[in-house]
Amino acid sequence: MSESNGSTATATGTATAVPVTARKDWTSDQEVRWCPGCGDYSILAAVQMLMPDLGVRRENTVFLSGIGCAARFPYYMNTYGMHSIHGRAPAIATGLATRCPSAATT
Repeated sequence: MSESNGSTATATGTATAVPVTARKDWTSDQEVRWCPGCGDYSILAAVQMLMPDLGVRRENTVFLSGIGCAARFPYYMNTYGMHSIHGRAPAIATGLATRCPSAATT
């Protein structure tokens, strides 16, 4: 995971710098399809603005979702992501974190 100096440890124990990113780097090329005025737009924008400040790599970041309109969230982030069945996102996130501890699961 990310350290306070903006680097991550590799399997060999050496540190590599996390590339500097901007909001556009975390934004996918998918058209956002929520209803006009939906609060999900604000949440998406806030997360896309936050991600560059966290010092994590896009390729180590996974967004998981359940069902419904908000479940489209992973499509709008330029990271790994997937839908799960209703109520199972926490279990899938736990499995992912167990199998791949370097992933920043959200």
